[in-house]
Amino acid sequence: MDRLFTTIANRIASFVGQPSAFMLALLVVIVWGVTGPLFHYSDTWQLVINTGTTIVTFLMVFLIQNSQNRDAAAMQAKLDELIRAVDDARGQFIGIEHKTDHEIQQIRADLEKECEDIGDEERGKPPSPTYIDRLIRRR
Repeated sequence: MDRLFTTIANRIASFVGQPSAFMLALLVVIVWGVTGPLFHYSDTWQLVINTGTTIVTFLMVFLIQNSQNRDAAAMQAKLDELIRAVDDARGQFIGIEHKTDHEIQQIRADLEKECEDIGDEERGKPPSPTYIDRLIRRR
């Protein structure tokens, strides 16, 4: 069941990401709009597009979430492998995506503090602005 859903989700996601899928959706909306006068802009005419778009949106939410979950899991596995393969990397970072938001924020704060404590002077470099200051100036 899992493999079947993944296969179907991949195929649909691949199709709806193509320009032809957008053009098809645009064509449906145009045909619906043009038929408005034929149906005297009735409630049923409006219900057709509302129901259709609601159903498509509802189903696409699950496909998008599935795709994002797989992408995130694959990215985490790749990052974990890089951490494992690099000699100076700290292995305790493998799997931190399973921690709570608060725990991850604390880890980030500790890392930023550690970077400030080390300082560029100790690395033989002239002092540089903090990481956050550099990000702000990039805007």
